[in-house]
Amino acid sequence: MRMLRIRVKHLLHCILFLSFIFFSLVFAGAIQLDDKEKAEIDPWATYGIYGSLLLYALRLLTLLTLPQVLFNFAGLIFFNTFPGKVKIKGSPLLAPFICIRIVTRGDFPDLVKNNVSRNMGLCVDVGLENFMIEVVTDKVLNLPKHRRVREVVVPSEYKTKSGALFKSRALQYCLEDNVNILADTDWIVHLDEETLLTENSIRGILNFVFDGRHQFGQGLITYANEQIVNWLTTLADSFRVADDMGKLRLQFYLFHKPLFSWKGSYVITQVGAEKDVSFDNGLDGSVAEDCYFAMKAYTKGYTFNFVEGEMWEKSPFTMWDFMQQRKRWIQGILLVVHSKEIPFYHKIFLALSCYSWVTLPLSTSNIIFAAVYPIPCPHLLDLVCGFIGAVNIYMYMFGVLKSFPVNRFGFWKFFLFVAGALATIPINVCIENIAVVWGVIGKKHKFYIVNKEIKIPVTV
Repeated sequence: MRMLRIRVKHLLHCILFLSFIFFSLVFAGAIQLDDKEKAEIDPWATYGIYGSLLLYALRLLTLLTLPQVLFNFAGLIFFNTFPGKVKIKGSPLLAPFICIRIVTRGDFPDLVKNNVSRNMGLCVDVGLENFMIEVVTDKVLNLPKHRRVREVVVPSEYKTKSGALFKSRALQYCLEDNVNILADTDWIVHLDEETLLTENSIRGILNFVFDGRHQFGQGLITYANEQIVNWLTTLADSFRVADDMGKLRLQFYLFHKPLFSWKGSYVITQVGAEKDVSFDNGLDGSVAEDCYFAMKAYTKGYTFNFVEGEMWEKSPFTMWDFMQQRKRWIQGILLVVHSKEIPFYHKIFLALSCYSWVTLPLSTSNIIFAAVYPIPCPHLLDLVCGFIGAVNIYMYMFGVLKSFPVNRFGFWKFFLFVAGALATIPINVCIENIAVVWGVIGKKHKFYIVNKEIKIPVTV
């Protein structure tokens, strides 16, 4: 009965998804339900040669995002979007050793201490036995002594061979022979300082390491759990939830390769493979160290898989942090795309995705130009552009569906959240445009730390 409900949910989602795309294409005029002919204009006579070429170039820029849109579409259609509770495929007592590694600068010690304690308790509750939590920090945190907790302080004088900085430097320090205490067959679960485990994610991690066929894995992260600090950024991040369920799952389930890269948290690596790839990748590999690491592992022939279950994080608390976060991402990915160390063949999809982001200001302007200066296009191009827009809008809706389930918030609140997510799209687009322009013209080798520590008011 439970499996039937899960399948019915996914079927309803597919019907809604396909219907939304169809009606969006009708609304955009890409599909006509009547025989009324469109008024055609001659763009070359109306706008001139240069004006027409500019308008057509802006329209074609939309196609840069087509590969990731197709991956998101296929991932959300062909893989169950409501998988339910994860079942462990073996005894937790027999699992190989797992190190849960948290990297922090050390600016938010209370946040780290609370999350270490919480994650520790959850691991014990699920029955995990062979594990430890390792906190890697630039500043001493003085974590409570515990046989399962290890605090690793990165010395201020430590330098990597390639001059890696920021998080890469800390992660590489853990791999040094005089620091590392793990065997090559052990596993590392990489978390950010604010990341919280769930029972489902621990079960998913156990299934991944029991399988043992792939050296690297990643799972779903959601952002609307417990206290929501900033509704605007949380609703904007609903797109990332859908991106995990679509593009990320498809590339790992079907191809077992990070074609579009991956994120830096909820990452599982086998120690021997991580040491071989390493985080000692110079300045270019230090801003988006997760992206560079994934591309480097891809070139070395390692395989990836999607991990069941979800983990919890918080969206940025302020719009400033939200913009700074996006700016760092675009700068870091640009450095990876332009790196001579990564063969072009391995980063084709990443490059297309990156440049669809870099050209976002031009693509956004196309919305205005298409209305004010209409141009005749091949019917196929109209269909493709309408499909891209419909899928991207639906991903906000689906992200809300995963983040704010109807059975938890009720029917009317859910629709209020969907309306809120759709309302954030123009704001999100504006912020992304500013972040892109700032990221392209600004200094590249910087690492902005987003504050994720909730200040609990004290009352007397």
